[in-house]
Amino acid sequence: MMQEIKIAANRVGVLIGKGGATKQELEEKTRTRITIDSTEGLVRVEGDDAVGALRAVEVITAINRGFSPERAFSLLEDEDLLLDVMDLSGIADNPRQLDRIRGRIIGRDGKSREQIEHMTNTMISVFGKTVALIGLPEQIKVAREAVEMILNGIPHEAVYSFLERKKREAKQEMLDYYY
Repeated sequence: MMQEIKIAANRVGVLIGKGGATKQELEEKTRTRITIDSTEGLVRVEGDDAVGALRAVEVITAINRGFSPERAFSLLEDEDLLLDVMDLSGIADNPRQLDRIRGRIIGRDGKSREQIEHMTNTMISVFGKTVALIGLPEQIKVAREAVEMILNGIPHEAVYSFLERKKREAKQEMLDYYY
């Protein structure tokens, strides 16, 4: 199986890693061969194991969307984890507006993003024109809803209350399931 994926020039070095360490670790963990054309930003993933190759592509996509290799590699540790990418380009009319939107999601000193990550048990990367999420399907759904609320201009406090309620509901469902 062979797949090609284009990545941003400023993410090529991150994917390769110090002395090629990140690329090598990804190849080992997914049993794939990865070829990087750094001038074109074209990455070719080849492997006999389709699942391994698809997982490698997912990790590369996560790195390309601003996640650190450490955080992106979490996709390999739990097969239930998903990568979800939200495109912001349709929301903003100009770069200044996009900056403002990104700023609202990230929050002062990263507090808003941190809070959503913490309350949904997800990882979030706000990078370029996207917001990328890594987490379990249910968690991603809630985190995505929270991000959309922020995009729609809902105050952060209301978003946190929503997350708090979702967290309580999830806890209650867990209790109901086991008792």
